[in-house]
Amino acid sequence: MVSYLDAQSAPLKNTGQIRLHSPEGFEAMRKACLLTANCLDELASIVAPGVTTNAIDRFVFEFGADHGALPATLNYRGYTKSSCTSINHVVCHGIPDDKPLREGDIVNIDVTYIVDGWHGDSSRMYPVGEIKRAAERLMEVTHESLMRGISAVRPGVRTGAIGAAIQTYAESERCSVVRDFCGHGVGQLFHDAPNILHYGTSNEGVELREGMIFTIEPMINLGRPHVKVLADGWTAVTRDRSLSAQYEHTVGVTRDGCEIFTLSPAGLFAPGLKFE
Repeated sequence: MVSYLDAQSAPLKNTGQIRLHSPEGFEAMRKACLLTANCLDELASIVAPGVTTNAIDRFVFEFGADHGALPATLNYRGYTKSSCTSINHVVCHGIPDDKPLREGDIVNIDVTYIVDGWHGDSSRMYPVGEIKRAAERLMEVTHESLMRGISAVRPGVRTGAIGAAIQTYAESERCSVVRDFCGHGVGQLFHDAPNILHYGTSNEGVELREGMIFTIEPMINLGRPHVKVLADGWTAVTRDRSLSAQYEHTVGVTRDGCEIFTLSPAGLFAPGLKFE
């Protein structure tokens, strides 16, 4: 049985209950998410052939420090970096290192800042120099999948409507949806209820109610949906080594739809794509 509770009176731990946030909570999330979006905007001019993902990670840490924020991933369950950088066939949770990006790579950069105790969570894809049309198309399909999922958000529908919108579109474009990872509730906790699956049917899942805040972050593969996690315990890759892409927004359910907290102030949420 799913239960909902006022976020202001909820304990700061994941109890499986779904928090309903006040206007003050929405305002706090706008602040945290804006900083994350601004950082991701800045990275659009930094990502280039020869740049290492460690250099990107240092920028994320320093940008947060300059604005009084901490990266949520740093020391989270033993993770030692300020961001996740997932290149080509890496689905998610790629660990920054000293290997330089190469012309033609695509990379997802996932950043979450903690601002006054609230978590702003978002990720974007970046092309590294000139990329192949197959990679560009995957990015387009993944971005559109996210936006279709967001368009399904409104009070009274179930979380399955989000997954159904994403799956229907992605599979119509001959791509596959990763099942092993999902979106999640977010706010004063990094990961909270409910889970947001990126596949399914519209009559599945919990009912959306005004005040809920969560991420939608579909991972879409050019090949099969199956993934494996490498020996480092974090890096997830496609089993068939096909390209994977991901975009992520944090949204809040409003009276008649939703608010996207992590919109790009510079209009760079999908840098390098032709519709920008």
